[in-house]
Amino acid sequence: MPCGQPDSGAAPARYVLGVDVGSTVVKCHVYDRAAAVRGSSCRKVESLYPHPGWVELDPEVLWSQFIGVIKEAVQAAGLHMRQIAGLGISTQRGTFITWHKRTGKPFHNFISWQDLRSAELVNSWNNSLLLKVIHVIFTVLHFLTGNDRYLAPSFLTFSTHQTSMKLSWVFKNIHEAEEAAKKNNCCFGTVDTWLLYRLTKGSVYATDYSNASSTGIFEPFMKCWNPTLCNLLSIPMSVYPPVKDTSFNFGSTDSEIFGVPIPIMAVVADQQSAMFGECCFHPGDVKLTMGTGGFWNVNTGEHLFASRGSLYPLIGWKIGEEVVYLTEGSISDIGTSIKWAQDIELFTNVDETAEMAQSIADSQGVCFIPGLQASGYDPYLCASFMGLKPSTNRNHLVRAMLESVAFRNKLLYDIIVKKVHIPLRTIRADGGVSNNSFVMQMTSDLINKKIEKPANADMSSLGAAFLAGLASGFWTDKEQLKKLRRIEAVFEPQKDSEEYRPAMDAWLQAMKHSPHW
Repeated sequence: MPCGQPDSGAAPARYVLGVDVGSTVVKCHVYDRAAAVRGSSCRKVESLYPHPGWVELDPEVLWSQFIGVIKEAVQAAGLHMRQIAGLGISTQRGTFITWHKRTGKPFHNFISWQDLRSAELVNSWNNSLLLKVIHVIFTVLHFLTGNDRYLAPSFLTFSTHQTSMKLSWVFKNIHEAEEAAKKNNCCFGTVDTWLLYRLTKGSVYATDYSNASSTGIFEPFMKCWNPTLCNLLSIPMSVYPPVKDTSFNFGSTDSEIFGVPIPIMAVVADQQSAMFGECCFHPGDVKLTMGTGGFWNVNTGEHLFASRGSLYPLIGWKIGEEVVYLTEGSISDIGTSIKWAQDIELFTNVDETAEMAQSIADSQGVCFIPGLQASGYDPYLCASFMGLKPSTNRNHLVRAMLESVAFRNKLLYDIIVKKVHIPLRTIRADGGVSNNSFVMQMTSDLINKKIEKPANADMSSLGAAFLAGLASGFWTDKEQLKKLRRIEAVFEPQKDSEEYRPAMDAWLQAMKHSPHW
């Protein structure tokens, strides 16, 4: 709804834009100084599936959607582009493109983080003698020095979600990209880098620390692109963009795009952006995002924790001299499976699902095995229901799907408590699935902690806007941002987690039968 008309003449800059380019939608929100949304627009991301297991995005379609949501959101707010103080861009992580440095022409579509084309390459490397030798060398170095920067390489394992293997695939299979790279004419960019390049008509080529650290090619301890890994995978170092602060003046959009130049004041990876939007600024603050996938992030402050197995270190953001590190654990297949259930008409509206689950005492022994969204470590995993009976109805199926989200939250939370040696403080949830009261309450019960849910679940957009607002002087500091937080609900434990034990044990048993299907 319009909230006012643009002034005649020079209008004062009083708003910031937060754009989130996610895996399923592109959203833009216009925020005022109270961080209230004054106008919004949303468009669905159209993924392409040219071959089994391949997932791509058309760069021109994505560009059109990005520009479209900005124009529509500003118009919906009843504003003029002159009133925009800054633009913050949050993007899905690990999705990338390569293009020719001189012509700007892409060598291929965006290759999504969900893409499985590198599965054979991943399996080959993970089973290679060379990787075993690397493990031994870095294990010895870690033992001798006690330096944690040697810990992560000591158990390095590749997955299809990582950018590194897919980029290696590009240079092995796309001749034009390989030739351009040999002549230093190939540019690599995640979504943020490519948007910056297009918005400035080629004058800005950069990324930020959060996006760089999410590729798996960037060395978070040394804060540089990893030359050892690139040599190992035959990826030329010349293809990478310079890495800038997260909250930073990247330049302005070309005036032809929106009629006036708009300052680009932040680019940030989506999960890190949601962390910032939730104001998880202190060590021990925890953010739980439940969207297409699920992500638990813990602020570890100035300490970078390398952990074996389910957790991995990331750079949260860099603002001036401040570098904040995160530890992350992820869960695939949350929003994806719920969307699939809606598509096959298990329910009409997603808002019904909590009530459906609560309408029955239990799932009657039905277990849902996630696997619709490919796992980076088991690309052959398939989704399935186990324990179906003649009496099973759609309520049991929906409850089983929602329970699987809460059970996986519990498993990952327990790993975090065990591995991350920082007292956990607040837990704040966001993402579309955080609107489901059944999942939220069951997760709270299982982990025996209270979970806050903000009034606005679009935290990635808000985080990008916060970062842009700080860089432009729209907001003064993080203390001011904390005062702008609005909590809609707090879920506190109501049941003893042991009450869920039989159902969770049955689900764990079902999960053991599902790998490598």
